[in-house]
This record gives sequence, C-alpha cells and structure tokens, in this order.
Amino acid sequence: MNPRVINVVPLQGFQLRVTFTNGELRVFDVTPYLNYPAFKSLNNPGYFTLAHHHHGTVRWPNGVDFCPDTVYLDSVPEEPISE
Repeated sequence: MNPRVINVVPLQGFQLRVTFTNGELRVFDVTPYLNYPAFKSLNNPGYFTLAHHHHGTVRWPNGVDFCPDTVYLDSVPEEPISE
C-alpha cells in the first residue's frame, strides 16, 4: 500500500504540492486528467485552488477526488530550492 495524503497545497499550472504519510513531499500534475468528464470542474483555476486532503487523498468540494495511489504513483518528488 502506498502512503496516503496528509496535506495539499494547490500550485500554478494545475499542480498540487502533496505531503504524504511517509514524509515525502511530491508534486502531482493534474493537467493530464482535465479533459476527462469527471474532472471538467477542475479546469476553473479558482475552483482548482479548493483542493484539500480528505481521508488520505485529494478532494474538491463537489466530491471529485483522486485515488491516493494515483496521486502518489503519478507524482514526482519536489525539487529542493537552491539558495
């Protein structure tokens, strides 16, 4: 079983910064899913920013969510910020 979501921060370009139960910080790009009918509501940037964690995954107020395994497996580790 993959780790579950404990925090979500919406970013520019329909991306999410996601923190998982194993401590990993990863970025999940939602753009590949935006053309699917189930995810059409997420095309609105204002609505997209309403993403939050809910029972281990990412969810929006209208009930649209992603499987936590998809969020983990299709995300990439966040690049550290160079100083």
